[in-house]
Amino acid sequence: MKIPMTVNGLPVEVDVPPLKRLLDVLRDDLGFTGTKYGCGEGECGACTVRIDGEVAMSCLVPAAQAAGTTVQTVEGLATDDVLHELQHQFLETGGAQCGICTPGMLMMAVDHLEHGGALDDATVREVLAGNICRCTGYVRIVDAVQRAGRALAPDEDEPRPGGAA
Repeated sequence: MKIPMTVNGLPVEVDVPPLKRLLDVLRDDLGFTGTKYGCGEGECGACTVRIDGEVAMSCLVPAAQAAGTTVQTVEGLATDDVLHELQHQFLETGGAQCGICTPGMLMMAVDHLEHGGALDDATVREVLAGNICRCTGYVRIVDAVQRAGRALAPDEDEPRPGGAA
């Protein structure tokens, strides 16, 4: 089945079985290997992408369901070789360790920040709860999200909902 979609701003068309997982299409057919395979059951968050602006576990999405959509992977966060602020903060804080969970964490956190989400510890931890990390203990990841949120805030003097500055 020919499946047209836009991935990270690029129009693509793949000829794949309709039930092939979007994760496998992205990685194997299109070369977007930033999206990681973790559990294959939608439980770990490593394969998180955004489809038409909504977060989704790409291991659970049949390729046919992505036809005509716009997909954003972790590779789509950087612009002209300039890292997204969140990616920069993950590097600065040491929030990225082995790299398996990092793309999913980034995609979930970017979605949260773009929707003006609160930056307090409890909220950030809740947002990231569907993304499992076995390396960091989440402290550095939460710090990276909070730093990026503050850096991206339209007016740093106004606190975001939830009490974060």
